[in-house]
Amino acid sequence: MAVETPSAPSVPRRLLGSSALHSVLAAVAVGALFLLGTGAEPVGAYGSVVTGALGPDGIGPTLTTGTSVLGLAVALAVPLRAGLLNLGGDGQLVLGGIAAAATGLYVPLPAPLAVAAALLAGTAAGAAYAALAAVCQNRFGVPLLVSSLLLGYPAMSFASYLARFPMKEDGSSLPQTRRLPDGVALPAFGDSTVTVGLLLVLVAAGLFVFADARTGAGYEIRMTGLNPRFAAYAGVDRPRLTLRLMALSGGMAGLVGAIGVLSFPYRFIDGALTGAGHTWTALTAALLASAAPLGTALAALFFAALDVGGLAMERTTEVPRELTQVLQAVVIVFLAARLRFTWRRARRPGGTAESHEAPETDLAPAREHPRPTDRTKVTSR
Repeated sequence: MAVETPSAPSVPRRLLGSSALHSVLAAVAVGALFLLGTGAEPVGAYGSVVTGALGPDGIGPTLTTGTSVLGLAVALAVPLRAGLLNLGGDGQLVLGGIAAAATGLYVPLPAPLAVAAALLAGTAAGAAYAALAAVCQNRFGVPLLVSSLLLGYPAMSFASYLARFPMKEDGSSLPQTRRLPDGVALPAFGDSTVTVGLLLVLVAAGLFVFADARTGAGYEIRMTGLNPRFAAYAGVDRPRLTLRLMALSGGMAGLVGAIGVLSFPYRFIDGALTGAGHTWTALTAALLASAAPLGTALAALFFAALDVGGLAMERTTEVPRELTQVLQAVVIVFLAARLRFTWRRARRPGGTAESHEAPETDLAPAREHPRPTDRTKVTSR
């Protein structure tokens, strides 16, 4: 008997969208309870967050922070769309930054060409290093979670060594390189710190949206994330796809690092690119949107505004900005709990939700299905 089922993509998207919205609202409610517990007024505190992030004095810092968070969110969402988790974003970010700084300082090119070369060098450095993590999984069987995470530490140590010794600015007590030559910088919009790097990141996000929805490669990536065994049966080469996606992810992270160096203060400072924790904020945004391109971009901008608005809240209401980090964590906790409950309810016989399995990813290994044995009786009408 034929059973009609709704289209597969529609149900997960609807469940995910409602779950993300409910998780954000639940986090806001929990944050209000925290504010009441500290004696602060929730409406005023949240109002200062909105004003501080989107007001005349806050929109510039929000866009500057959003450049890094959005770029890294796109970088991490690309492999996550196929069920691959890249935890080496910090290492790829700093390698891209130090490669851009070295190119700008030592490659004798006119300023416009030096900027382009620095961007390309940062992208290539990040892509090559992320591809190394994929090779470790494909060739040596090291899980991508482990290889990408552990490879980040030597990358950050190497960049720190270069900034503190061979490339260190003479006479400075800070672990930083020399300032880039005049003109070797991304153009800024007016007197703000927002640069053309924001446009580069937006173009990359737009290409991600287009490729995911309109190309055969995007379809392969989505199907691999939803069901790796079905994708393999359909002919998708998983090792090759892993290598390509990790290279794209690392290249995007390296580009963000290069943008950071080619913007104010126009040098590589040890710890400056990773100190703000933008990589983990970006990962939170990608997880919140389940790596959907448009949802990832919106979540990244939301978290960037929350980060900048937290500083304004701390100044005006004396509520510590760490509250915004608590809100981010609560969003993820509520989202994970709600999605798990929804999927378990959908699997029950007679459940009200449609029976769709959770996407199989590296975080959630494929479940083994029982196979018929000699004692199994198969009956049919």
